Amino acid sequence: MIPLSMRVPVESGYVFPAGAMCLSVEPAKDFKLRGHDDDQMRDDNGVRVWHVKVLDLDPEAGKFGRSKEVRVKVSAPHQPVPPSPAVPGYPPLVAFEGLTLTPWVDQQKCKASGQCRAQLAWSLRATGMVAAVASPAMAGL
Repeated sequence: MIPLSMRVPVESGYVFPAGAMCLSVEPAKDFKLRGHDDDQMRDDNGVRVWHVKVLDLDPEAGKFGRSKEVRVKVSAPHQPVPPSPAVPGYPPLVAFEGLTLTPWVDQQKCKASGQCRAQLAWSLRATGMVAAVASPAMAGL
């Protein structure tokens, strides 16, 4: 039996073949803890979870109404710090360590009228963020 919380390990370059630029890092909120002094989400091991927002540099990423901005949940005891940018004035290129994908069904496009355009979506989790090493796909940018 396949568990519902299946996490598929993947290389960062597989998910972001053209690279990813770090836009922001902020604590992930646990809405069950709303109103508490510390409402930050924790993973299964009690480690703090951070949302790292990146811009997917793949030209195909923004097609079909999808956003080029992607959030990756990073479990770390302290807030991940993006690397220094290679080009001043631009966000740094990043890669993720321990990256996993978890499939889930996005039902936001289902209507009460019975019309449903649910689609498969992916949750991205990682254990760390590092400076990206330039790949052949990134060389064309």
